[in-house]
Amino acid sequence: MGDIFTLHNLFTLAMLIFLQAVLGFDNLLYISIESKRAPEDRQSFVRKAGVGLAIALRILLLFLVVHAIDAFQEPFASPRLGHVFEGEFNVHSLIVLGGGAFIVFTAIKEIMHMLSSEEPGEHVDTSSRSVAASVAMISLMNVVFSFDSILSAIALTDEFWVMAVAIVLSGVLMIVLADRVSEFLKKNRMYEVLGLFILFLVGVMLLTEGGHLAHIHLWGHPVEAMSKSTFYFVIIVLVIVDVAQSRYQKKLDALRSTRGPSPG
Repeated sequence: MGDIFTLHNLFTLAMLIFLQAVLGFDNLLYISIESKRAPEDRQSFVRKAGVGLAIALRILLLFLVVHAIDAFQEPFASPRLGHVFEGEFNVHSLIVLGGGAFIVFTAIKEIMHMLSSEEPGEHVDTSSRSVAASVAMISLMNVVFSFDSILSAIALTDEFWVMAVAIVLSGVLMIVLADRVSEFLKKNRMYEVLGLFILFLVGVMLLTEGGHLAHIHLWGHPVEAMSKSTFYFVIIVLVIVDVAQSRYQKKLDALRSTRGPSPG
């Protein structure tokens, strides 16, 4: 027992929980948007059940990766199309590429639906997903988002219990934060547009990461993964631009209201 609860293991556990929390921002955003497809009175349940099921799937994935990591990293297909395309696909790269493509598709569809909707802020079609389907989508995408953090955890420690506890605790934290993020977006409709474009950026980041893992070359140029620092820097810039634009818009509206309608 003393060999298990060592200072090294406890420090590693704290690091893994912090890592899961930092990497979980994009996951929280997806959970918030996906849960809005369910009936309003069931959305909180969808978020909790989705993350809860994802915790079990993450631990199962962790067990599989620990015992078969070579199978996830071993290339099984190397398609080539002249000088236009070449790649070397493994299970890891396909999971990341599939998740990225799905998120990009989801973000574009929601943005298009928002632009075509007559009622601002009511762009999510809540009838398009059942409770079970929303829970399943949140769980599966949660696994996609967690794949890299699981590989990072394996690099930090070989203690299965440390990784499993970190997954459970970070999942509980995500359940708490998911409701708060959803409530914030519900009360601040203006940030939904920003959230959708950040979600689109998340999908692009996953696509570049998957392309890098698959060693994809397009017209002789390698696909490079977007770094996390670049991702967060772009998000900060987007938030600053959105805040500045909204304040400027309020200033213009105030000026128009004090001057009254223009003549003619």
